[in-house]
Amino acid sequence: MNPGLTLAQVALPQSRAAAHAVARLAAGVVTHAQWVCQVKAWCAALQQVPGQDVALYLDDPLAFAAALWGAWHAGKTPVLLSDTQPQTVAQLLPQVAACVGPWPGAIGPAQDATVVDAVALQPLDMALARLVLFTSGSTGMPERIEKCLAQLDAEVHALQSVFAADLAVDGAQVLATVSHHHIYGLLFRLLWPLSAGRLLGTSFARYPEELVQQLQAAPSSLLVSSPALLGRLPAQLDWAAATVGLRGVFSSGGPLPHEASVLAQQLLGHSPSEVFGSSETGGIAWRRRAEQGDTWQTLPGVALRVLDNGCLAVQSPHLPAATTWWETADCVEASGDGRSFVLLGRSDRIVKIAEKRVSLTAMERCLQAHDWVQQSRAVVLEQTPEGSPTPARVGMVVELTDAGWQALQQHGRRHVGQTLRCVLEGAVERVALPRSWRYVAQLPVNAQSKITQHSLQTLFNPVVPLPRWRERSATQATADLYIQPRLRVLEGHFPGATLVPGVAQLHWAVSLGLQAFGLDAYFADAQLLKFQQPILPGDTVQMQLQWQPDKGCLQFALTSARGAHASGKLLQWRA
Repeated sequence: MNPGLTLAQVALPQSRAAAHAVARLAAGVVTHAQWVCQVKAWCAALQQVPGQDVALYLDDPLAFAAALWGAWHAGKTPVLLSDTQPQTVAQLLPQVAACVGPWPGAIGPAQDATVVDAVALQPLDMALARLVLFTSGSTGMPERIEKCLAQLDAEVHALQSVFAADLAVDGAQVLATVSHHHIYGLLFRLLWPLSAGRLLGTSFARYPEELVQQLQAAPSSLLVSSPALLGRLPAQLDWAAATVGLRGVFSSGGPLPHEASVLAQQLLGHSPSEVFGSSETGGIAWRRRAEQGDTWQTLPGVALRVLDNGCLAVQSPHLPAATTWWETADCVEASGDGRSFVLLGRSDRIVKIAEKRVSLTAMERCLQAHDWVQQSRAVVLEQTPEGSPTPARVGMVVELTDAGWQALQQHGRRHVGQTLRCVLEGAVERVALPRSWRYVAQLPVNAQSKITQHSLQTLFNPVVPLPRWRERSATQATADLYIQPRLRVLEGHFPGATLVPGVAQLHWAVSLGLQAFGLDAYFADAQLLKFQQPILPGDTVQMQLQWQPDKGCLQFALTSARGAHASGKLLQWRA
């Protein structure tokens, strides 16, 4: 078995033959010598940066890998951004000395051949070389995690020792449906292939149709995917022809449901190898459902024990201190051999609703036994729009089966919601039953195929604030609107400045006008619009509406204790 290079050696010119293929592009093969030249170009550029931390975000995995090793060889600490959303950029870029990615003033590789040739790459110190990444935010806000190269190297070689012999894939091309900006994609798409000598997959398959095309084009391949995609493979595609050269399938980011594992094996010809772990712990265990069922086997070097509260604790070379026990929030049932376990859920999904302890996981499992429910996720919703202290409440996001959608169309949302509430009544205190339901074609996932708390809560965040009506008559109406910090219209409009855009304020006037006066025709024109000062998160504004039916005119004004915010006239369309 090929043990692979250490990550400290990967970019050294002498570590592989100059003609060794690192990646295959449409234009031809990228050799090890060519890739090392790219690493040296990035190293030369980053050596000129006076600070330590360098933000890194490049969509091209090959360029990303070259910049990553270039930063390490330049003595810098790459900070891996999980996305380029305005909130992420605004929070992180001020903390770094320079950035590599799609931002104004970003650094590029050195272009002077003389400067690049003068760079002499030496083996990296795996205790000193580090990177920073962030959790996916699946259970809350993303948190900063720092890892040294020795931790990453230990995990790469653990994966190689477990899987390389069975898969016989040293020369295979790695295809992926997950991003390399997260720890799972980083390890499986870049670090492990470069260590083991496999071809990097430079394409990203967002849809099954794209995956079929990429599989057909690769004579020998490994697939790095996620439960989100593997559970939704359409059977009508020509998988039999596409998977002739497929040597194995990996899945991580969450346990793969039994049905999804069976489907993947039927269509792809392989039982997916699942790897369980987290950004903080690194890889902990693995399984193939066709062989191990629900049981997870620990990776080499990982020790486990079960704490008094039933949670898993691990000791591992993938952790910052290999001799320290890391306590997780994963509840497990361990086997007698001390090397395997079954996952039972997470302890951090126990919440208090009106002083009652409630397991969100138990609620989800209960619902998922119903014929109408494919998957479900419970989320604790925030305060009421007025900001008054009220008990927490549970919202439920349900991915419906075909039978569920049929029931929704035939009987309506109210009937489906009441039916599913009845399913939960025997499993949870009545006060904790979900009050809000959202039905989706598929659960929302981020670029790492993770279901995050933010993406779930966004489904419950209204576009129009909940009005508290002070006055309503045939021609006059006044309502107070509390601007929730997570109101959906606050996102993505003005980078670095969270405020309500003018188009949203117009939408509020239209929506509340229709609601207040029972109008049955929409508006075709806006006149005398004024936007005097911004509306900010946490504001309570007053919407004043005046309806002139003879003119088909709705006048509106938005004010607060700070003064006037907006005003104007909306004219109805008339034939």
